Amino acid sequence: MSESVKETLQRWPGVSQFVFVPQTEEQYARLVALLDELIDEVGEDERHPLASLMDVIGVLIEKYEDDHIPKLN
Repeated sequence: MSESVKETLQRWPGVSQFVFVPQTEEQYARLVALLDELIDEVGEDERHPLASLMDVIGVLIEKYEDDHIPKLN
């Protein structure tokens, strides 16, 4: 096992409660709430340590919306 995988394995339990692919409306709502908090903290600062996490959470939310929320035509 590589050092990268070992480190990820060690840290993942703490991270996985915040970074996950939402499968339910409740999980989706949790990610939206987290994104709101990240936006308040990070703002427009692309160099903020949490900016990339904000991007990842945004992608996860977008994927859920694409798969579960009907589009208006």
